[in-house]
Amino acid sequence: MQASNPKLSPSGDLCAFYNNVRSHTEELCRPLEIEDYIPQPTVDVSPPRWNIAHTTWFFEEMILKRFVPGYEVFDESFGFLFNSYYNSIGDRVARDHRGNLSRPTVSQVFEYRKYVDAAMNELLANRELIIEYGKLEKASTGEKAPNSQLLTLNSQLAQLVVLGLNHEQQHQELFLTDLKYTFGLNPLFPAYRENFAPEETAESGSESFVELSEGVYEIGYGGSGFCFDNELARHKTYLNDFEIATRLVTNIEFLEFIQDGGYRDHRLWHSEGWDWVNQNKVNSPLYWHEHDGEWHQFTLAGLRPLPLDAPVCHVSYYEAAAYAEWREMRLATEFEWEAASGKFNWGLRWEWTNSAYLPYPGFRKAAGAVGEYNGKFMINQMVLRGASVATPEGHSRATYRNFFHPHLRWQFNGIRLAK
Repeated sequence: MQASNPKLSPSGDLCAFYNNVRSHTEELCRPLEIEDYIPQPTVDVSPPRWNIAHTTWFFEEMILKRFVPGYEVFDESFGFLFNSYYNSIGDRVARDHRGNLSRPTVSQVFEYRKYVDAAMNELLANRELIIEYGKLEKASTGEKAPNSQLLTLNSQLAQLVVLGLNHEQQHQELFLTDLKYTFGLNPLFPAYRENFAPEETAESGSESFVELSEGVYEIGYGGSGFCFDNELARHKTYLNDFEIATRLVTNIEFLEFIQDGGYRDHRLWHSEGWDWVNQNKVNSPLYWHEHDGEWHQFTLAGLRPLPLDAPVCHVSYYEAAAYAEWREMRLATEFEWEAASGKFNWGLRWEWTNSAYLPYPGFRKAAGAVGEYNGKFMINQMVLRGASVATPEGHSRATYRNFFHPHLRWQFNGIRLAK
């Protein structure tokens, strides 16, 4: 990951941006009972306790230990417990064992957050390291301009803080999707929050398509704000004529696919997808439940009747591709999606594309641990574009590249057709 001229918040106050993001994570925790923080039902899902500790670990490990002379870590064992996959930093708890630990306690994790937040606020308030929105300079108090070494430190600190906050926003979305998966396995179908079912938000209008003419298009991030390194470098791509839907596939449209035997017709599926369907006995999107002939959907507000007009949600790449085949269409490539993104509304679902997750021409991994974030995962995964109803406000852009293995469905994934 990397930042380019880090864009902070409308106020331009990095300290305020830090505290706003960090407090939002704790706000997400408010509806939880203490028992909710621990379970981990599958390797791809992390417990809430781990998510909120890992995001804190980032600031301690990547920033405080580097920029604060003599900084004392909160607990020496936390570096091992809450490292995710940074081999450059050291050993860690196995990914599928994150829910096996009853200690440290949840209260200790929140103490950890307070300890690190206090140290971060002290660092950001230090007058020798003032960082304003888009600027790396001293406040206009008549003081001497900082020397080149201080400018370099300011730049590195600014980029790492903004990177850490964007990283935390990613985990705010994971907090909701991971928790939903855990709650979805509970036969009581508990609600995270009553009457909080963003999955039910629908789009207006009937299905229509917009055309894009063949030509050369600029792809990748080209602004002056923050971006992840996998959005770089901006480059030219040739596209043929194509059409893309102005809205997402709805639940009722996907229900027609089910009723027509879509999950039983091998002709619609990739070979690996057909194996996945049969081995896992998949016959509907994740969280769909049929009771007495009526379909229901588990939401963050509990089990509710399936909203027919809402976009279909929690489908794998295999299901998205099979549905498109059934409709005698296809999924857009990520380059087609980005080129056309200004012609339709997006943001309700992460949208599967027909593109493998690969580096752009000119992509470079950063040195050190932050270089491990994206580049080493560029194999055997598919790209999703857009955002979802669980994505934090301000954490989306048309060049954002999400990526998952094709069988995964616990994110708010949907389908947009192309032809």
